[in-house]
Amino acid sequence: MGFSDIIIKHFNELSNDELYEILRARSEVFVVEQNCPYQDIDGKDKYSHHFFIKRDDGSVAACLRVFMKGDEVNTAQIGRVVTTERGCGLGGRILHAGTVFARDVLNADGIYLEAQCYAIGYYAKEGFEVISDEFLEDGIPHVKMYVRLKK
Repeated sequence: MGFSDIIIKHFNELSNDELYEILRARSEVFVVEQNCPYQDIDGKDKYSHHFFIKRDDGSVAACLRVFMKGDEVNTAQIGRVVTTERGCGLGGRILHAGTVFARDVLNADGIYLEAQCYAIGYYAKEGFEVISDEFLEDGIPHVKMYVRLKK
């Protein structure tokens, strides 16, 4: 099965099918796989840019969202990072694209995210560093991470 290039759309540009597939992928990983019922739809999708990679059948194999963090000047936030196809580099590709977009399009000085602890190494490959102690979010250990984009 093949994969699309990375698609980038603001929320109001997403088709109903694209939004459905993004939410389905997030639910598959965060709710079903991780056995963690939580409120995924948090109001931030509406002002986010959504990055996603589709399979040939139109389903989403990887996605994330990027938005400006309202409480910190010139800081973007990446979240809802999902890959349903593991081991083929989709996660690294989409995270890099989100980082470049935050720097070059949103003109962010840095990017903040909250990572599940098992994924610290994944984010570290893109330059993110842990900036907090471990904390529980919906019963899953997380840390806050940050990467400075501009000096």
